Amino acid sequence: MTMAQLGAVVGVVTVLTALILHSSIHKVEEGHLAVYYRGGALLSNPSAPGYHIMLPFITSFRSVQTTLQTDEVKNVPCGTSGGVMIYFDRIEVVNMLTPSAVYDIVRNYTADYDKTLIFNKIHHELNQFCSVHTLQEVYIELFDQIDENLKLSLQKELNSMAPGLTIQAVRVTKPKIPEAIRRNFELMEGEKTKLLIAAQTQKVVEKEAETERKKAVIEAEKVAQVAKIQFQQKVMEKETEKRISEIEDSAYLARERARADAEFYTAEKFSEANKLKLTPQYLELMKYQAITANNKIYFGNDIPSMFLDSSFDKGPLLQQSGSQANGEIRSRKEKARKS
Repeated sequence: MTMAQLGAVVGVVTVLTALILHSSIHKVEEGHLAVYYRGGALLSNPSAPGYHIMLPFITSFRSVQTTLQTDEVKNVPCGTSGGVMIYFDRIEVVNMLTPSAVYDIVRNYTADYDKTLIFNKIHHELNQFCSVHTLQEVYIELFDQIDENLKLSLQKELNSMAPGLTIQAVRVTKPKIPEAIRRNFELMEGEKTKLLIAAQTQKVVEKEAETERKKAVIEAEKVAQVAKIQFQQKVMEKETEKRISEIEDSAYLARERARADAEFYTAEKFSEANKLKLTPQYLELMKYQAITANNKIYFGNDIPSMFLDSSFDKGPLLQQSGSQANGEIRSRKEKARKS
């Protein structure tokens, strides 16, 4: 074997070795699992992310995503209960496959499980929804419920058919409808908008009227409360004046009663004192005091002629009268001293 032939053999071996290595060594990305087929049969040991070796030309692998992924279903036809055909341009389904369920789901529905479990189910559930609702309901009234209804329906089927595959969310775009019907809907929406504007304007007017009414009621209540407070103040002032008058009357009545009682007590005591004074000796004294106070006593030998008759002899009479008067005065003084 010449050197040229040897070099050719080495080159061929090198190329074959490179091909074998390229076919046997493969990389699995993070968030994926690798499932293997040998002779068309699915092997039961998926591989985690990283580099792995397999038998070349005999074993093949498929990478299955186990993180959140979004599947898009496009141009889905849907017939309403009124016979109008509409098309949903795009439906997005956010789903996630748990790593523990990869082998069973791939074995039952292949590595393209999403076509069977999601894409076909979307067509089926959406057509069922449209077939029992009118165009008005699908396009306007119930459009906001389509997402949630699809999600619930898909998840209910998957719980029994493919446990481990979870639907996180469903997003549905506005369907395409015939142009004539679309224009009618636009006109109808415009009229509805006008109606809503009119209703909102009416509500604003009603709110303004209600605000004015409440302001008037509040103002009237304020005036009424002020008048009530002023009335209560006047009543309290009158009651205070009445109370003061009653106190003054009570004080005056008490003073008058006390004075009357004092006068009565004085009169009573004076009467009792007078009763005690009514003795024969006191009466005799008072008699003499009265006589003394009312009589005039003349001293001397000459008595005024106005008390004597001209026919009488004045000398003996004057002498007698003077001695009698002097004796009478002495007698009264003696009695007064004894009493």
